[in-house]
Amino acid sequence: MDAVPALDEPLKKVLGPATAKVMAEHLGLHTVGDLLHHYPRRYEERGQLTHLADLPMDEHVTVVAQVADARLHTFASSRAPRGKGQRLEVTITDGSGRLQLVFFGAGVHKPHKELLPGTRAMFAGKVSVFNRRLQLAHPAYELLRADSEEAVESWAGALIPLYPATAKLESWKIGKAIQTVLPSAQEAADPLPETLREGRGLVPLPEALLKIHRPHTKADIDRARARLKWDEAFVLQVALARRRHADAQLPAVPRRPKPDGILAAFDDRLPFTLTEGQRKVSKEIFADLATDHPMHRLLQGEVGSGKTLVALRAMLAVVDAGGQAAMLAPTEVLAQQHHRSVTEMMGELAEGGMLGGAENATKVVLLTGSMGAAARRQALLGLATGEAGIVIGTHALIEDKVQFHDLGLVVVDEQHRFGVEQRDALRGKGKQPPHLLVMTATPIPRTVAMTVFGDLETSVLDQLPAGRSPIASHVVPAADKPHFLARAWERVREEVGKGHQAYVVCPRIGDEEDGAKAKKKSPEDEAEKRPPLAVLDIAEQLARGPLAGLRVEVLHGRMQPDDKDAVMRRFAAGEADVLVATTVIEVGVNVPNATLMVIMDADRFGVSQLHQLRGRVGRGSAPGLCLLVTEMPEASAARQRLNAVASTLDGFELSRIDLEQRREGDVLGQAQSGTRSSLRMLAVIDDEEVIAEAREEATRTVAADPDLERLPALRTALDALLDEEREQYLEKG
Repeated sequence: MDAVPALDEPLKKVLGPATAKVMAEHLGLHTVGDLLHHYPRRYEERGQLTHLADLPMDEHVTVVAQVADARLHTFASSRAPRGKGQRLEVTITDGSGRLQLVFFGAGVHKPHKELLPGTRAMFAGKVSVFNRRLQLAHPAYELLRADSEEAVESWAGALIPLYPATAKLESWKIGKAIQTVLPSAQEAADPLPETLREGRGLVPLPEALLKIHRPHTKADIDRARARLKWDEAFVLQVALARRRHADAQLPAVPRRPKPDGILAAFDDRLPFTLTEGQRKVSKEIFADLATDHPMHRLLQGEVGSGKTLVALRAMLAVVDAGGQAAMLAPTEVLAQQHHRSVTEMMGELAEGGMLGGAENATKVVLLTGSMGAAARRQALLGLATGEAGIVIGTHALIEDKVQFHDLGLVVVDEQHRFGVEQRDALRGKGKQPPHLLVMTATPIPRTVAMTVFGDLETSVLDQLPAGRSPIASHVVPAADKPHFLARAWERVREEVGKGHQAYVVCPRIGDEEDGAKAKKKSPEDEAEKRPPLAVLDIAEQLARGPLAGLRVEVLHGRMQPDDKDAVMRRFAAGEADVLVATTVIEVGVNVPNATLMVIMDADRFGVSQLHQLRGRVGRGSAPGLCLLVTEMPEASAARQRLNAVASTLDGFELSRIDLEQRREGDVLGQAQSGTRSSLRMLAVIDDEEVIAEAREEATRTVAADPDLERLPALRTALDALLDEEREQYLEKG
């Protein structure tokens, strides 16, 4: 039997079952290689003190500090009624602040002997408050003795690595485990081709691993980081480049519009001219549709930039060429909204086979899970015979019963809400792989697009159509200035008085069923001691109070689909003044007469979500206004986030802010089929240059050697990145 390569050795063999179990369960580390790639979060310099002044509440922290004083107190308690209870209070300092440590009962003896004034140590524990002072109760600690040989050996060099740790495993225990496996780093196979590594002056992988875990100077850390970032960027980009390469080999039916077909007829009846951006993006899409391998394109654009129109023209081009097009929407409200706006835009061109339909018309059908049996049968028949050229639907489109006559194009709206399997199932319904157009209304910074959607060509619509009005946004601090909130409701009345309409958005639906679910509170909720505001409660309060006399309706996800559609139709027709809703209105809802949006508890929404919601107003000729209501204090991070949203309408800029605050793990995790982000060293926003250069190198490498036969170490690194789940994700796309 072959010996297991050193880096594949299970940790339980090397570190023992107990430590290995904690590492697997809490840190997701299983092998020696996994542990070597668990990099320090930061480094402490032996002579430099951490900032005790900046400690976060309720978080596990590791600090390096010096004992200022230690006092042992005795007290009476139920366990020790004769005053024999013992409490050790130790004050530590780092020059920037002081922190109290407390030990009780039998736990006082060891620290009482060891934590003498002047002693330096690393302390780890959860920061709590007692008597208005920060403290660590029963922290774990590791003395930093310069005289002990073992300590000097284990903390070799002046820089002490501090690792991402858990309550069950302190940073220095992880450090000691890494010292145990560090010799294996010499056997790490280097995934970077030698010419690339030497050309860019990067250190070999074994040296980088050694320097990241046991640096002697800051320059060591910089060199190691530069190298490890390249590994992550390059291996990921090679995976995506191979996928692009494989897709380019697939056959597809070229779809070219006829000069006098349905697309030309549609363009003739448009009451406005396309923007320069729409023309440019359409040209890119039509060029892709005309090729004999499948298009894979990401269409991203600002809220309200006219993506639906661009997608509809692509669908009509495919219908012209004898094929069918399917649009996949994430919710029934959105599918119905798209169906309504597409049939309105097309007019008689959407009445194929009907009296009064235009000569080259087609049928546009809707398919959702809640449709009645007869309507559903009719829609399925239209798809199977080819009579329906366009279908718009939810995941109901993916079911086995749905058969297409000749599926030529799949348009996926709001990509991030669909699992890869769902997209793949729909693509599998074509006789040959259909062309794919993915739309997202959440603008994605270029580097994220390259990292997450690197297998797709990207088109960007960043120009708003003429006649769109600017949207003003303001933060309403309801707790500090309650009269601002009163003024917000006056503004709603003023807009309605001018004949316009308004939205009020809340984070929660409300009622008992929702209340039961709301019991599990997030730390923020606990801190605020109040659940998020709910649609049903707010609607009632407004109708009885500040908005009495106005026509107030509610819309939320738990309503029956027909009821939701009826409410949206009434609102669109101007038969309701104010719509109190959850985020079901976030995407695709188009009521040009709605000019004002009030978002309650705006701090409970993400940056991109707020930007999406805001895009529902100002869609007509009257200017839009968005009021972000919050009770968070001025200095809080949540308020800064809201100020950022209020200060710019640039979705790309906001998505950068969002990313910097949330870390890209969420962004990548979302797109990479829910698997843990593979990025440990690379920060998508900060490392734009590395990602762009890695993409170029990866494309060159794959073009020269698609199966990576001459690069076995790169092949191995790729297999490690693409565990089975991700391999499927990349293959299916």
